[in-house]
Amino acid sequence: MLISQVMHFVDPSREVLAETLLAAGPDSPTLCEGWQTRDLAAHLYLRERKAAVGIGLLVKGLAKASDKATAKLAAKLDSPEAYAELVNTFRSGPPALSPLRIKALDESSNLIEYFVHTEDIRRAGDRWAPRALDEAYSDALWDELIKRAAILYRGVDLGIVLVRPTGPRHVAKRAPVSVAIVGDPGELLMHAHGRTRHALVTFEGQPDAVALLQSAEVGL
Repeated sequence: MLISQVMHFVDPSREVLAETLLAAGPDSPTLCEGWQTRDLAAHLYLRERKAAVGIGLLVKGLAKASDKATAKLAAKLDSPEAYAELVNTFRSGPPALSPLRIKALDESSNLIEYFVHTEDIRRAGDRWAPRALDEAYSDALWDELIKRAAILYRGVDLGIVLVRPTGPRHVAKRAPVSVAIVGDPGELLMHAHGRTRHALVTFEGQPDAVALLQSAEVGL
């Protein structure tokens, strides 16, 4: 699916994520280990407004500096007003000179990011249900997932096949023994990004292979 052939989904996804952050408030849990919503909001703000932080998310040697900057900003969000101001700044979009103003780059960088982090907030509570996603949106999520699935499952000592209930399949990794992971694109995304206990997927394969997958480290 070409970017030019689909609606641009990042802007509405940003809006949904901002609304979810505001509704949750600064002190709610998330699926991101050690992070409350204030930490997640700080992360989202800094990754597109502070180049050093964005690079730190990609380069392991700079990760500590990125984490420190995120924690420092999160600590300043000590009131609902400060938190809401930062979330609304994020909601307004990237700065004028940001490369993320280029729609194709924005789509590639943020489509999955915003979906997963929205669910990180929604699914951290005891009661949640999967969202009913527009078919074109699901297709766009699937297209982005299969581009990076091999990287996300690189640490799994198995072949991995991603399967949509509607029929499409993608071989993410080849090996003598494989497991098929079956689910809607959003659920497959959550599993591939390490949210394995909160992804509504099923598995097809030998029991020992499925057990190995369930104990494996998945995601970046």
